[in-house]
Amino acid sequence: MTRPSSELPLKVHDDPWATHTVFNQVPPLESENLFNADIALAEAVKCFGGSWGLDDLAAYGALAGGPLWQAGIDANRYPPELETHDSMGNRVDHVRFHPAYHQLLEAAIGHGLHSLSWLRPGPGAHVVRSALMYLHNQAEAGTMCPVTMTHASIPVLRQTPELAKVWVPRILTGTYDPRFIPPERKAGLTIGMGMTEKQGGSDVRSNTTHATPMGHSGHAEPYRITGHKWFLSAPMSDAFLVLARTDAGPGCFLMPRWRPDGTLNAIRIQRLKDKLGNRSNASAEVEFQDAWAWMLGEEGRGIATIIEMVAQTRLDCLIGSAALMRQAVVQAVHHANYRQAFGRRLVEQPLMQTVLADLALESEAAILLGLRVAHAMDRSAANPQEAMLARVVSAIGKYWVCKRAPGHVYEAMECLGGGGYIEQSIMPRLYREAPVNAIWEGSGNIQCLDVLRAFQRSPDALEALRRELNAARGADSAYDHHLERIDRLLNGNRDTLQARARQLVEWLALGLQASLLHRFGRAEVAFAFSAMRLREPHFCYGAAESTATAILIKRALADRSIDP
Repeated sequence: MTRPSSELPLKVHDDPWATHTVFNQVPPLESENLFNADIALAEAVKCFGGSWGLDDLAAYGALAGGPLWQAGIDANRYPPELETHDSMGNRVDHVRFHPAYHQLLEAAIGHGLHSLSWLRPGPGAHVVRSALMYLHNQAEAGTMCPVTMTHASIPVLRQTPELAKVWVPRILTGTYDPRFIPPERKAGLTIGMGMTEKQGGSDVRSNTTHATPMGHSGHAEPYRITGHKWFLSAPMSDAFLVLARTDAGPGCFLMPRWRPDGTLNAIRIQRLKDKLGNRSNASAEVEFQDAWAWMLGEEGRGIATIIEMVAQTRLDCLIGSAALMRQAVVQAVHHANYRQAFGRRLVEQPLMQTVLADLALESEAAILLGLRVAHAMDRSAANPQEAMLARVVSAIGKYWVCKRAPGHVYEAMECLGGGGYIEQSIMPRLYREAPVNAIWEGSGNIQCLDVLRAFQRSPDALEALRRELNAARGADSAYDHHLERIDRLLNGNRDTLQARARQLVEWLALGLQASLLHRFGRAEVAFAFSAMRLREPHFCYGAAESTATAILIKRALADRSIDP
């Protein structure tokens, strides 16, 4: 993203109908390596043990900024369609996608975005995988829904070894196989999920879908399931993790698209959702009539079983929102670097500089928090404190970063003016996509209540969080004052804490971001964050001048001439 070598008006051809010459326009941002252009991402990956994946990230950055970029445009221009019957009138309930959608999933699965954490466990595994997800989401976010659920299904399936030994090896292949055929004939499998029902929403204990054992009940046994799901994510998947009631309470089940005898399972797709965004991805309303499924985990413990995937999916929501913010910043800064107004480029105008720096600051803090959660997941098997931290910070981060994304993307869109509001720009797609991660996998109130629940059930979770925050105590006075505010709120009236849960989680998120920037980020950026988010918080981006304006803009422009 460099300044054009010439600022002369461009005249394409002689046209007798021409009324004007087109000039002062921004060249397309094409074929950019999304990883090589992202200084903050590279720093965070190295910081949290992912240096071994830098070459893979650079390769995927080129793919995401190149071929996958156009595929993302096409996949959203031509959304999925439901084919209820075949040409002979047989019910098939098949979802058809544009080839671009398959191209995107083939790239993601071929590069291990669904499997890397499980095939290469150890330092940096979740960090590198999250960074890959961050790059892919910038090219196209809708395809990440099936990738996320397929990845997150592994710890759930492994709770039932009898099923895991059959399904997990087929899931963890690096081959994307979109064919609508029984799973044993496929080269690779994907997994969807169905939890939400009409009457319950996030309150899954109010679900009415019920399961009846075909013979013996319990662990790994087959059941018949009857009921509905108001949202079934990725209905083209080979199997789904589904919650249903049993005589012993909620159960978690693996429901295949095809029965073991090779016939279609009794899953009827009523319609595909007509959604605000996330349009490349299919979400369906479905009904089950004695659908075949196997129980995962123990009978009556379905919520505890499926909760194994929640931290993973929450992290992906956080990363997905951070990715949208990053691409919004890229588009805004690129535009400002070329567009002129009042005799100067926009990027040279003081007020625009303030806005761009503020947007860049938010973006850097978001990805640093996301990769810190991934780092905690990498260390959780050997470190109980990190396991506790991953548990609670995934909820805090999902709440805050996903909440910040829509306003952030909107502000970046405004930097582009009218050109950013038309569908030929990527900005409308980013804006429509921005709310989904805050809603999916538990909306804002659910995340805040879950944080309180974690503190109540396990004092170790709060202690782990305090240690993380206290690691930067003394970094600056604004940060220390912020920690004192958190302590007063936590030590105050317990009876009113639930009503103030959003305030608490917001303060915790800001404290975590400030702590991480002070410990692992660039000093000027950390002090700017403390000043603008803790000492003098403001409602609109650009309402306060940053002390690191020039540095933040240069980092967003991938200007590596700045001092390390």
